[in-house]
Amino acid sequence: MTYTPKILAFAGSTRRDSYNKKLVKVAAQGARSAGAEVTFLDLRDLPLPLYDEDLEAEQGIPQNALKLKELMMDHQGFLIASPEYNSSLSAVLKNAIDWASRPASPDEPMLACFSYKVAAIMSASPGGIGGMRGLVHLRSLLGNIKVIVLPDQVAVPKVHEAFNADGTMKDPQQQASIEKLGENVARMLSKLNG
Repeated sequence: MTYTPKILAFAGSTRRDSYNKKLVKVAAQGARSAGAEVTFLDLRDLPLPLYDEDLEAEQGIPQNALKLKELMMDHQGFLIASPEYNSSLSAVLKNAIDWASRPASPDEPMLACFSYKVAAIMSASPGGIGGMRGLVHLRSLLGNIKVIVLPDQVAVPKVHEAFNADGTMKDPQQQASIEKLGENVARMLSKLNG
């Protein structure tokens, strides 16, 4: 039986026409072309309250956080596009990670939905460095919660000029470099699980 990597692709943005959602979909295409099964998740579809330990103690983990954890548990890899907010990652992305990191039961291992998953990270921004500063923080955070973050990453500057109407990138080399991120995650998972 041939191993098929399962990869969850999402962006740290809830904006309907988010550039980072478009970007992660390009990477997802690269992963699919390499034989992976890819699920695109829009964090807008799983709204979460700000993480609050008192709320968790009183009401338990919110249903949308449990759905997010389940999705993460069902996939071995992640493609994450992170907008840069004030030189770091977005509050939406950080909050989703914080909720997903909470154990759903006393016997659940710590960081169960993150441990030893393989991820590629990317960013897109209208600014001149494409969100690169935020990726530094995201890489550090993911590494600290046991995610294996691949060394290649891409930051797309002047993103408001980067996409065609069909969601592809105007620059074929840029398109190929983003697709390669998805391919890299799929290939690494295949090596680890083949």
